[in-house]
Amino acid sequence: MERKQRQLRMVSTTFTVREEGEQSAPIIEGYFAVFGDVYEIAPGMSESIAPGAFSRSMSGDIRALINHDTTLVLGRTKAHTLELREDSHGLWGRITINPNDVDAMSLYERVKRGDVDGCSFGFDIVREDAEFLEDGSIHWTIQDVDLYEVSCCTFPAYEATNVEARTADREKVLQKRAEEWKNKQQEVLKKWH
Repeated sequence: MERKQRQLRMVSTTFTVREEGEQSAPIIEGYFAVFGDVYEIAPGMSESIAPGAFSRSMSGDIRALINHDTTLVLGRTKAHTLELREDSHGLWGRITINPNDVDAMSLYERVKRGDVDGCSFGFDIVREDAEFLEDGSIHWTIQDVDLYEVSCCTFPAYEATNVEARTADREKVLQKRAEEWKNKQQEVLKKWH
């Protein structure tokens, strides 16, 4: 199933801040996504991210933002002020903060104090697997995404739009499953006649 609807996922994380020597810029680094963690979207709906989900799209021009605000750019892969990589744990990133940017330094200080500790990423799902569990719930495993941005966020929680999108996905998957079941029933009936 390929979906081209911008998605946001937000999770709690532990960012670290540091300065690399006297002349170096401040840095914010940490994980923007963790592989294998199960995120409950709504009752009966959950998802996780598979290792490798970001690998194809990390070579694109990704931005680091504050709270998904496109006017508050912290860094950019094209400018080499944002570094991203996948490892066995998840999607790790390092943002080199511009000390002359008041908004960026304000965020840096908030992360340093522990006031901001959420992260998020904006993406389109390219490929995912859906699994129906015995309790009737559905779990999606995201296999491949088009990544656009990562953000340091004040509130790391799923937004209502993501729940609405997944609810629609659940209905589509249920409908497809019902159609497959109906087709199997028709095949059995044809064999009997």
